[in-house]
Amino acid sequence: MAAALDPGSGSAGPSGLPRSVPGHTTLPAVAVWEWQDEFGRWRPYRGSVCSYIEQALQAPLQMGRRPGAGPASSSIPLGQADATLAPYVIDIPSLMQFRQDTGTMRSVRRHLFAQDSAAGLGIVWEWQSDEGGWSPYEMKVCVFLEQAFTQGLQQVDLSSLGYNYDISFVALVQTNKTSGFQRRIQRRMDSPYPVTTATGPLHTAVACSCQQCLLNSGTGPIPTRYRHSMMNLPSSWAVPQVSSRTTALSSSGLGFVPYNKPTLSGARATPRLNPPSSWALPQSVGAGGPSTALSASNGISVPNLPVTMSKPSKVNQALAVTPSESEQVVRKYVEELSGAPADEDCIICMEKLASPSGYNDACECKTIKPEMVGRLTQCRHTFHMLCVLAMYANGNKDGSLQCPSCKTIYGEKTGTQPKGRMEVSTLSQSLPGHADCGTIQIVYHINRGTQGPEHPNPGMPYTARGFPRYCYLPDNKKGRKVLDLLRVAWQRRLIFTVGTSSTTGESNTVVWNEIHHKTEMDTNLSGHGYPDPNYLDNVLAELAAQGVTEDCLGQ
Repeated sequence: MAAALDPGSGSAGPSGLPRSVPGHTTLPAVAVWEWQDEFGRWRPYRGSVCSYIEQALQAPLQMGRRPGAGPASSSIPLGQADATLAPYVIDIPSLMQFRQDTGTMRSVRRHLFAQDSAAGLGIVWEWQSDEGGWSPYEMKVCVFLEQAFTQGLQQVDLSSLGYNYDISFVALVQTNKTSGFQRRIQRRMDSPYPVTTATGPLHTAVACSCQQCLLNSGTGPIPTRYRHSMMNLPSSWAVPQVSSRTTALSSSGLGFVPYNKPTLSGARATPRLNPPSSWALPQSVGAGGPSTALSASNGISVPNLPVTMSKPSKVNQALAVTPSESEQVVRKYVEELSGAPADEDCIICMEKLASPSGYNDACECKTIKPEMVGRLTQCRHTFHMLCVLAMYANGNKDGSLQCPSCKTIYGEKTGTQPKGRMEVSTLSQSLPGHADCGTIQIVYHINRGTQGPEHPNPGMPYTARGFPRYCYLPDNKKGRKVLDLLRVAWQRRLIFTVGTSSTTGESNTVVWNEIHHKTEMDTNLSGHGYPDPNYLDNVLAELAAQGVTEDCLGQ
């Protein structure tokens, strides 16, 4: 997470984004956005996605709005740039990536690199996973490897970048200096990252002293992953309040958008953003109307990305099939209010509750009108009833609802896990950190198949890489409790889903569904093993976030 700098201490503003500094010369650079995975590693978004993020930040200036009118506030839906990223939104003020269907939050950052670096040339270095897919190194590693490669070096040590690996350019392998385990690596050409400007030192990978590295140094410890609404974030991460109705943020947190709204005509066809202040935007040179490219002050432009969606609205598709069933679910858990609070927002559409739902042009219903307001029966959070209907229609449509604010689950939540088999056995061998007991071994079997109507691309095939998957729990009281709850989660199809692998980038494949498992028994080289004293408590919290608690065991 980027920290704020004193106004005179560097080139980064309160959100970690560059700002103009009077009297400083601007330099051409490329911007790379990265997200932090659960192991503390930074993973770069592709160049096309970074171009879209930069373009979204430029949009207010290109539309002739006055920069610097207030604190930077914008929420950028990544599905507009890459359909496989449809559940994800980047919240710029807090520098967090928010997954809308699970509530998972991860840190993001923006680094600037020289135009002649690997990032500017579109060169990516990748390592091969256990499943055979390829994952990119964080960009500072890619830049370092490319520099060494072009200098003709045969081998480099990544310890200066915080990694315990040696890289051989001759054999194209990565070697763990402790275990000797090797992985293949490759050098691949991709689209260059978007051009922007910098007012200070650029990122240079090793022993870098640029302000970005001073703010975002190292991978550090794994950050706590908040699975609830942004109201529950520490006060130091508070999101600035904004007054505009067209933002995707509210004073209480990040607005929950049921994936991307379908493409609409006119102004509603583009992402709705608040104008970030001057420090959040690369400054454009000229004035004028909207441009067809992302203009940088060095005169180089990045083409606009299309933001249209070819598929018809999932909301209207779902409601056209079973309108009464969807409405019955909403009315079962939402009680209609006779009057709407005057100054309260609906955090789904971010319109005033006293105004019609922002989904009235994307979701049609005969009995639930755009102006109707309702309150969830248990947690008492208030929304437009049509927004709740749109959220339900874009989900699994399993008869359950989950409050987008506090994550309270109504009904029994089920998932989209493909058919398979779960096997359980016990081993006499102990796990590291659990010498007083044996081991529970879980084996998951799932085969490749065809996606059903609940999956992202019905009718298309999906792959199942790395199966059978072996997982391990300590055979003690808490471990057996976790096992019982995992059995419930398996029956409810919550452990796996069909989506895009965060490890390999492959889409239409079986992936873990936010319930973490330990897949290493003897070591913890990958972070998926033992010892881990907090694992059992963490996985119990993850199961509870999916509605799987001790109360389920007596049913």
